[in-house]
Amino acid sequence: MDSVLLILLSTILLVCLKTYIDVRRAVRGNGNRPGFWSLVSCFGTLGFMFKEPRRGLTGGSLRFWRRRHLDFDEAGVDILTHISFIPNVRACLVLADAAAIKEVTSSRLLFPKPPYPALRVWGGNIIASDGEEWKRHRKVSAPAFSEPNNRLVWTETVKIMLDLFDNVWGSQDTVTVDHVVDSITLPVALFVISVAGFGKSASWQSDLLPPPGHKLSFKDALHVVSVDMFIQVACPKLLWKFAPTKRIANVKLAYEELEQYMLEMVQDRRKTEKKEERYDLFSSLLDASDSDSDVNVRLTDRELLGNIFIFMLAGHETTAHSLAFTFGLLAMHQDYQEKLYQHIKGVIPDDRLPTYEDMNKLTECTAVFYETLRLFPPVVAVPKVAAEDTSLVTTDFAGNKVVIPVPRGQELQLAILALHYNPRYWDDPHAFKPERFHGDWPRDAFLPFSAGARACLGRRFFETEGIAILTMLVSRYKIELRDEPEFANETYEERWQRLFEVKQGITLAPAHLPLVFKRR
Repeated sequence: MDSVLLILLSTILLVCLKTYIDVRRAVRGNGNRPGFWSLVSCFGTLGFMFKEPRRGLTGGSLRFWRRRHLDFDEAGVDILTHISFIPNVRACLVLADAAAIKEVTSSRLLFPKPPYPALRVWGGNIIASDGEEWKRHRKVSAPAFSEPNNRLVWTETVKIMLDLFDNVWGSQDTVTVDHVVDSITLPVALFVISVAGFGKSASWQSDLLPPPGHKLSFKDALHVVSVDMFIQVACPKLLWKFAPTKRIANVKLAYEELEQYMLEMVQDRRKTEKKEERYDLFSSLLDASDSDSDVNVRLTDRELLGNIFIFMLAGHETTAHSLAFTFGLLAMHQDYQEKLYQHIKGVIPDDRLPTYEDMNKLTECTAVFYETLRLFPPVVAVPKVAAEDTSLVTTDFAGNKVVIPVPRGQELQLAILALHYNPRYWDDPHAFKPERFHGDWPRDAFLPFSAGARACLGRRFFETEGIAILTMLVSRYKIELRDEPEFANETYEERWQRLFEVKQGITLAPAHLPLVFKRR
């Protein structure tokens, strides 16, 4: 018994000693940078699964929402080291310095993105690839995001909003929703990605019956996949195979159905002798791949599915959550909502429907949308890794130049949320001030779409859809907070904390946002 206890204690001592040595090595590797530690990394799948931060235990991905720029304020410098211990000791450089982040995003070969094997659901794609494979995906994917596609996005978004006003809300002067994501922004984004992404019309009244050979309608399959995407990404292969719970079984079925729909779309498109001019992403992607003279560039059917899956992932949930935050902010700030309304009426004074040509004139809509993305960036951090030994330079808050060694293999996280709340770049960073996006503003400190060669290809798609929805809604309805007597005496700060409580899905999302829409 004494021998067993001795062996156990010796093992624990050796593990502790190794951990200590690993931590010291990790800290020294980054020049003994200040920072913070947690048992489980704030990044990656494990950190993603923790809902609430626990100081000293785990930060979880929501730690950055709670702290924003506070870790950097306390350290007095905008590049920190994050140490975690499970599943092994890891040291990650966390950047909230705009110049250093620009250097990283501008050097794709020196600072590549790590692979995302979990996102290869159907095949390789533009997000889960790098190097020559990424170049091939980008060559085929980039032309799909064209001006004709943007125009299609605008036109279809306006139609979908009209359908909502005329056939769902109808003659109601006041519409109250318990959660704006579930009731409005997620369905609208679903319909837009359906028609502009897949070329399949969907509306509030569309037929929900599945066609022959299918168990789900296209609309239902797309909805389940988009809402419960994380289940597939995080679910172990064995659980996914046997689907032990009803929810996992439903998600698995939706993935199978959506895959079948997309393969049928590929076959139908290729069988058509005279191809009509279509500008949805799926058709453009298929045409670009099939027509490329270099057979080594063409995408396989699995890769076509993989890319359209990524476009849906990036364009559907992101839009829904960003618009929900936008509506909530306007409900909180009635003065700015009135300013926005008057601006829209100034650009479109005759009550006609807004056109794609109006978009660049709707500068106040863009400012409101950008300020929302600054306060609530969809992704709180972007991962990179150093391909070789190098260094980064920053300046601490006392004005001293600091050179930080970055060894080969070093993990980095571009802390987008902390950057957006960095008082070095943004005056009164916690306040809602859309006017900051008029005139000159710090573009290098605004990265909701990332930056450099790996920046989001669908930025214009996203902006077009968002501004069209915002314009249509504010021009016809006033957005207000739901009257809740139990919160009648709360302060502005308390109301902000309550309304903008967030949860971490694939992107940052409002937990519960009840709103009222009143016809103007």
